[in-house]
Order: sequence, then C-alpha cells, then structure tokens
Amino acid sequence: MALRARVAELEAGLSRAERTVQALREVGLALGSTLDLDQLLELILKQITELLEADRATLYLLDEQRGRLLSRIIIGEEVRSIELPLGEGIAGYVAKVGRTLRIKDAYRDRRFRREWDDETGYRTRSILAAPMKNHVGRTIGVIQVLNKAGADAEFSQHDEELLEALATQAAISIDNSRLFLSVIQKNMQLVETKEQLERRVADLKLLFELERAMGRAATLEDLARAVVVEAARACQAQAGGLVVDEGEGGVWLYFVDVGRATAAPLGPFAAFDAPFLRGLPADAAPSSTPIGAAIAGERRDSSLPPVMLAAPVVRRVTVKRGEGVIGRAMQNNEAVCVPNRDDGDRSELEGPVSARLGQLFDLAVVSAIAVPLEGEAGDAIGAMALYNSAAMSGFSQDDRALLRLVSANASTAVRLFRSRTERERSERLASIGGVVSGIIHDLRTPLAVISGNAQLMATATDPAARAEHLKAALKQFDVIDGMQREVLAFARGESGILPRRVHLARYFDDLAKQIQHELEGTDVVLAMQVEDRGVARFDEAKITRALHNLVRNAIEAMEPEGGTIGIRVVREGGDVVVTVSDTGRGIPKEVEGRLFQSFVTAGKSGRGTGLGLAIVKKIVDEHLGSISVESSPKGAAFTVRIPHEPPGPAKAKVREPAAPAPAGRGRPSPAGQA
Repeated sequence: MALRARVAELEAGLSRAERTVQALREVGLALGSTLDLDQLLELILKQITELLEADRATLYLLDEQRGRLLSRIIIGEEVRSIELPLGEGIAGYVAKVGRTLRIKDAYRDRRFRREWDDETGYRTRSILAAPMKNHVGRTIGVIQVLNKAGADAEFSQHDEELLEALATQAAISIDNSRLFLSVIQKNMQLVETKEQLERRVADLKLLFELERAMGRAATLEDLARAVVVEAARACQAQAGGLVVDEGEGGVWLYFVDVGRATAAPLGPFAAFDAPFLRGLPADAAPSSTPIGAAIAGERRDSSLPPVMLAAPVVRRVTVKRGEGVIGRAMQNNEAVCVPNRDDGDRSELEGPVSARLGQLFDLAVVSAIAVPLEGEAGDAIGAMALYNSAAMSGFSQDDRALLRLVSANASTAVRLFRSRTERERSERLASIGGVVSGIIHDLRTPLAVISGNAQLMATATDPAARAEHLKAALKQFDVIDGMQREVLAFARGESGILPRRVHLARYFDDLAKQIQHELEGTDVVLAMQVEDRGVARFDEAKITRALHNLVRNAIEAMEPEGGTIGIRVVREGGDVVVTVSDTGRGIPKEVEGRLFQSFVTAGKSGRGTGLGLAIVKKIVDEHLGSISVESSPKGAAFTVRIPHEPPGPAKAKVREPAAPAPAGRGRPSPAGQA
C-alpha cells in the first residue's frame, strides 16, 4: 500500500511538473509571438490559476508617480479592475517591501483588507502574493493568488517558487511591451516631427520663391501672376485669381489660368518643372496643346526634363463687390470653401461661383477656396482664390492653411504696392511743382525778349525792322509753348530731350541777340568768342535755357558794378564745349559744394529762387554731358561739355518731334529757341 501511495504521489508530482513545463512553454511562446500586453497578462493569470489550483489570480501594476496599485482581477470570464494605495492590503505590502508573502488564513492577518470581500460577498482564505521585478530588480507590480483548492489547503513552497517564476515572466512581458510602446511612440513622434519639418521647409521654400517673384513685380498684373502661380503650384490648382480694391478705380480681378500656359523657349518666361506638371488636373489643358502634351508625357515618364512654360497670361476685369467666391471672401472678410463636385450638378455653386466669370474665363469650377487680403486696420483690401484642385476630394485643410499663408504675404505686397503708388503720385506732383517752378523761373527770359522787341517795334519806322522784331518776339511764344508741353509730358511720365542738327554760328548769333536784350540797362558787356562754327546735335530749346540761366547768374554776380560776360565755344574731341565766365565776386564759400542743388542761393537779396543751376545740371545730364565750375574772387567760369552724338533710346528717352504748329505759335524754331 505504501508503494502504491508513493507511486500515486510521484505520478501526481510528475503531472504537476508537466503542467508547469507546459505553462512555462506557453508563456514563453506568447512572449516571443505577441506584444499585446492585455492578451499576454490574461494568459499568465490563467496559467497561474490552473497551475496553483487556485480560485482566482489578481495582477497589480504599480503607478510610481501616483503611488497606487492598479489591479486586473479575473472573476470567471470577466476581467475587473480595482485600485489601492501603495502599502495597504496584502498586495500593497508586497509591492512596498518587494518580497513574496504566503498567508494561510487571510482574516487573521491584520494587513488584509476585508472591504472587497464585504462588497462582493467573496470569502478569501489563503493568499500567495509575489512581486513582479524587472531586469534591474525594481518592483513594477504584484501577482496575488487567492484560495488554494481544498477546504483547508494552503499554498506550498513549490507554489511560491512557481509563482515567482511566472511573476518574472510577467515582468519581462510588461517591460517589453512598455519598451515597444515607447519605441512606437517615439517613432510616431519622429515621423510627425519629420512631416512638420517637411511642411515648414516647404512653406519656407514657398515663401522664399514668393518673395523673390513679388520682388520682381512692377505692376499689379506681375504681382498677381507671381502670387497665383506660386500658390497654384503649392496647392496643385488649375487657376487662381487676385481681387484688389483700387479705391476710386473700383474693384478689379486679376485672373491667371495656370493650366493653360503654353510651352515656350527660354527667355523672359517662368519655368515650371516636371513635379508641377504631375500636380495639375488631368483636364487642365487639352492634350492637343503643348502644355497638355507635356502633362500627359510627364505622367507617362517622370524622367522628363524640366519644361519651360510661357508666363501665364493675366486677365484683368472689373468685378462687383461680393461677386463670386473671391468677391464673397473679400466682402465678408472671411475664408470661403467650395467642396469638390464632379457630378455635373452646379445648382449649389452658382451663388459663390459667378456664372459670368466662369463664362468670361471659360472655366468650369469644380472646387474652390478663397481667403481675404487684410489691410492694416484689419479690413479686407482684396481677396485671393484658387480653382479646381487636382485632388479628387478637392482642396484640403493644408491647402487652406497654405493659402492663408500666401495671402498674408500677398496682402503685405498689395499694401506696399498701393503705398508705393501713392508715394510715386505724390512725388510726381511734387516734381511737377518743381518743374513748374523752373518754368516760371525761366519765363523771365522769353518775356524779357518779347518785351524788348515790342519796345523796339514801337520806335522802329522801317517795316523790315518791325517785321524782324515781330519774328523774334513770336519765337519766344514758341519757347513758352515748349515749356508748357514739357510740364504736360512730365505729368504723363514722359520726359527727355529732342536733339536736332544745329549750326553753331547761327545759333550763337541768335543767342547773342537775346542776351543783349537782358543786358540793356546794366553795365555788363558781352564778349562772344565762337571758335567752332560747325554743326552739332542737341536740344536747342533746353541748351538755350541752360545758357540763359548761366548768363543771368553771371549778371547778378556782377551787380551793381557791372563787368564782362564771356562766352567761348570750342570743339574738343568731337564734343562741343561752352564756357560762360564773369568778372564778378566769385562763388560764396557756403554754397560751393551745393551749387547744383535745388533752392540753393546766396547774395541775391531775395531775388533768386535757387533753381537756375539745378535746371542747368538737369539739362546737361539729359544730354549725357558734364558741367564744371572754377571760382576765384575775380570771377567764376562754368564749363558745359555736350557730347557730339546725341543720346540714343538705350541711353536716354528721346521725344519724337512734334507736328509743325501754325506759324507764330508753337512752331519749332530752326535756331535760337529760348
């Protein structure tokens, strides 16, 4: 009998050992085949419950930051969770001290908490609890097993060793899972960070290209082309538009159909590379057109070289406030989005997408987004829109954010453009005022000539002499008319010179007669020395104005004592060199360095405007010539050098000769125009 009992005991032990080995094997396989922590821990708890012949098993995970244990309890097929502070209850004690604990009668142990039994109606008898320690020996949780099978059964030393082994396996699985989740989380963060960086780099690249393109824009058409093309490329749109409130000029739409650009050779055109072609909608352009063929070819072969496309045409039309999706964005000062519609039903799109604009631009709008351009006060000064996304779902949230980014830069550019336009207008008005001041300054010369000839006509008895004086007076009306045309041309943004063939001998003879009228009543004499009596080319009227200003300054410099004005004309290297000298007091030291600036004057007792020498310098510069001055207490000498060849269109803007005017008024004078 003893032998049979011993055999039965050994067989039972072998069976337990086999079950233990099988359980450890299943746990080991699970550790190598799954990273699902819930599934793995449920398997371990199930194996522990079966191997230890217990009623149930509980697993607690330690939350070190909060100092609490979170439990997983298996009751039948149900998994329930409880929470208890570290150090309380049997599991809390084991987690705190880090040692395995076996209890035969739980109710006799003061560390046991009966609240859970009272709440659930469960009767806890025996307890076996083991800490779960990771690879560095730190407790990360507790496994607690309740109620060994049998009425008065208790957990054995063998059960304790087995639980410690399985607790170690559980700790390994938890550490592996946490490590894996940490790696996954870090990888996700890295991927997200990479995507954010790529978006930021793309945004910065877009802004750089946008700033470079806008920096070259000289007109609103250029600005619209630069902004719309860059935005369309980034958002893969077929077309776009820029609406600008131009104040009294009304509201204007600058529309750019990027998808209908045509292939063109390298030159003053914009280059669009192959990735941009891939981003265009399939129906952006017919395949029969060069761009359509390029798009189709690019989709077939991504290795195609960059395609050069002509700069898209900008169409400028006036629009009503609130017209179309772009007008609505401007009027309401808020973004507007039209979702993608490809079913042919346009009933919902007729409101935000203007049918008039669609027909005008031959554009069937499928999807659209628009954002306002904000002014300095937060009001809308315009809007920007993109039409027909290449994506089947239409424009995305990223596209909208990107368009807002582009519109912010575009609004700044529009504000600067408007400010520059206003500043240029103000500067032109100020410049016109300066020109008018110069004209008024120079009117004294023709008026003096007219007055002198009129007086001579009154005293002359010879009809021929009277006719000569009349002719001389009428020439001055031509000069005055030329001054008037100069102001009008300047107001229109046109200015320049009208070089003509001039016979120097006759020209300076006429000039001497005009100067003699100014010298009447003064003690100043004229000494004219024309050494070159050939032919030159320059604007007679303007050079005459310049020389009269130099002569007038010389007269004023010699008052009241009088003196001599010398005019010497020579030829040097093909250039005509005219020197106007006087025997006055010389140039005051305080203005020597500012002679040719506007409104600089000295020693004229309130009679001078300070414009004479500035006008002389401007006229000489227009002829691409030079002017220099020498001064001493014995007088001053101004030397004007006029190039023999007049400046051409590439060097200076030359006015075309005006049509002949009626005799006596506005008629170009052949020589001696003042």
